[in-house]
Amino acid sequence: MSTTATRLRLSTADGAEVEVAPTHLVVAGYTGRDQEAVRHHIDELAAIGVPEPETIPAFYPLDVDRLTTGDEVEVGGSATSGEVEPVLIRANGTYYLTVGSDHTDREMETVGIQLSKAACPKPIATTVIELGDPPALVDWDAIVVRSWVDDELYQEGTLASMLPITQVLAEWDQIGGTGDVALVLFGGTKPLLDGTFRYGRDWRMQLEVPGHAPIELAYTVSVTTPGRSS
Repeated sequence: MSTTATRLRLSTADGAEVEVAPTHLVVAGYTGRDQEAVRHHIDELAAIGVPEPETIPAFYPLDVDRLTTGDEVEVGGSATSGEVEPVLIRANGTYYLTVGSDHTDREMETVGIQLSKAACPKPIATTVIELGDPPALVDWDAIVVRSWVDDELYQEGTLASMLPITQVLAEWDQIGGTGDVALVLFGGTKPLLDGTFRYGRDWRMQLEVPGHAPIELAYTVSVTTPGRSS
């Protein structure tokens, strides 16, 4: 899915302005490095009715108008939650790394993962790290991500357990054939600290790359259909 209407006004950590007009948005899933653990997780989800993915990693193309850098997002039900993810942006002849939230409608997940992801905006931070083209190697395994919901720590850890996002990108380009388009790619997430989804109001995400100031994302959720819940 793609549109050309969305423009993102971003900046690098040193203040250089970056304007991006993405034509494609893709959310990757099941990007764990331990394939046996990924298979086990898929089986767990299948047992509660979540459909199995067609590929591993799985890819969910969404309309780019789902992207937002706003600090307030609206969702259609009360059973939604965020997940911290590294985000790779390919635009302007270069690559950028930032942090985003794959905010998802958990009530819809048993109906269809694509639907559940498309039901919610996808917030990303306004600060990026430029990686160049080809994307410069960063110490992927040393990158730390964290998320908080209503000021309580929700996810935390390094990305060492996940496939490097450049590898995820290469697999998507082979499947999607989109090597020359302006792309925003969500690279997957880490397990929740207590394994339980939370449906809070205030979300905060952080991506910490060695040698760089942490990239922060914060947003507040409002429910437009209060009567719908899990």
